[in-house]
Amino acid sequence: QLSLFRFTQKRPFSTSHSSVDSKEMKKFQLLAHKWWDEEGEYAALHSMNDIRVPFIRDTLLSMSSNYHPGNPLSGIKILDVGCGGGLLSEPLGRLGASVTGIDPVEDNIRTADQHKSFDPVLAKRIQYKSSSLEEIVEESMETFDVIVASEVVEHVADLETFIKCCSQVLKPEGSLFITTINKTQLSYVLGIVVAEKIMGIVPEGTHEWEKFVPPEELERLLESNGFSVRTVNGMLYNPLSGSWGWVKNTSLNYALHAVKSGAQTQSRTTDVPSETDVQQHSATAGMVP
Repeated sequence: QLSLFRFTQKRPFSTSHSSVDSKEMKKFQLLAHKWWDEEGEYAALHSMNDIRVPFIRDTLLSMSSNYHPGNPLSGIKILDVGCGGGLLSEPLGRLGASVTGIDPVEDNIRTADQHKSFDPVLAKRIQYKSSSLEEIVEESMETFDVIVASEVVEHVADLETFIKCCSQVLKPEGSLFITTINKTQLSYVLGIVVAEKIMGIVPEGTHEWEKFVPPEELERLLESNGFSVRTVNGMLYNPLSGSWGWVKNTSLNYALHAVKSGAQTQSRTTDVPSETDVQQHSATAGMVP
């Protein structure tokens, strides 16, 4: 989800020092009430659930021998970093996971809390907190089985500190799932010029191209901080159908799965996930939320 974390290099794990960029927070505060409008500013994030939820679910199921019919993620503790209005937290909760969603924008958390209250099952499985990632590190050391950071890392100022914080709160052999935007000429043209300025698929000013992260850089940072990168898959948004599909090319959006050290060695794959039943879409243009 869209969320804003501004990390400082000094005192990276301090709970008394705010690392959130107030200017970027205000930008998303204005849209906090629109998270659950499936035709609005976050429409592309809603449709992204069609591929990112199966990707997370099926990857986790392939690593576990425990299967709970109806609640396949039962017993799994997930941290949704930059949860926004809860667009990803809710479907993960419906799959049986125990989800903690954090976001520094209080209005986002209010929206998320209100929406989950409509479903008594979700109300028990999901808890939300207005917080940055670094602010919960000390109280949540090696607490979570899974961390999800979807459409978040392109908003952090200090990516290495962010990854170190993820490692701190993740259990050994825990999984980290990231979706983000590559830093290419194509992502600038389609992701910012077309998506924001021309078609208005996302609000203008949502992204800064300088903060986009190439998969090679993200992999290097993860590997040097005790993670083993297992999967990197390209994602493509088709603005005509309003749907996402898996592609081999990572020049626009991509999804990554990494495992914290302690896990058994496993060959990594860059193939399109066969476990998802999402059809690939040949899009004339790819947009990013």
